[in-house]
Amino acid sequence: MTDDFSGATWRKSSRSDTTPNQCVEVARSGGTVAVRDSKAPDEPYLTMPAAAWARLIGHIQNQP
Repeated sequence: MTDDFSGATWRKSSRSDTTPNQCVEVARSGGTVAVRDSKAPDEPYLTMPAAAWARLIGHIQNQP
């Protein structure tokens, strides 16, 4: 993936407000989504196509 996340706006769930730095953060650049550990924002992050991210979220939301 070649998308640049240096100026990205990283977002986290509003449900994580009670436990800061204990969640993941997500950013989007072009057709790529990046996921990082909020405790280590300067460490490497995972990237995937936006379509793969959408499938992952859909799968998680459909779990009992």
